[in-house]
Amino acid sequence: MDHPIVAITGASGACYGVRLLELLIAQGLEPHVVVSRSGRQVMGVELGSGDLKDLLGTAGYREEDARDLASPLASGSFQTQGMVIIPCSTGTLGSIAHGISSNLIHRAAEVSLKERRPLILVPRETPLSQITLANMLTLAQAGASIVPASPGFYHAPASIKDLVDFVVGRVLDLMKIPHQLSRRWTGLPVMETLHDLND
Repeated sequence: MDHPIVAITGASGACYGVRLLELLIAQGLEPHVVVSRSGRQVMGVELGSGDLKDLLGTAGYREEDARDLASPLASGSFQTQGMVIIPCSTGTLGSIAHGISSNLIHRAAEVSLKERRPLILVPRETPLSQITLANMLTLAQAGASIVPASPGFYHAPASIKDLVDFVVGRVLDLMKIPHQLSRRWTGLPVMETLHDLND
């Protein structure tokens, strides 16, 4: 069985990555996980610990060292279901866009692209510079999916968890993994009129 790769980098939004991992683990998918040094720092600030064992326990995933370029994840001959970088820092995004593989996250992303496997990048940054926008376009043209961490509100979120689940649900959709994290859009209520929509 091939397993997905999930990477957490140093952008704000570590909760997105940890929530995705919780759901993949719950479905028995045993993701390979790579956390950058900056990602651990942000996890510590935002979630209270930079150690996955404190946040997820010890079972159901395989953690890889971001410095280990000899990892199986660095080779196209090692089969995976693709890769999600969540959250994806603009530095990581830029490195991947320009083929700079200075750590295992960059290299595994490059492998996903060259092997035509799904690569999903979830940036959490605003505003976006022209350089970052150009890098996003480069990656989209190379086959990656760019999924900004921008939650919707039509599902009437009542908590931060609801907002996180909206974004994670969109990632799971792209991974073709079924879920019921939030209410899906089914159209406007019947009482809405064209006049209302033009306001």
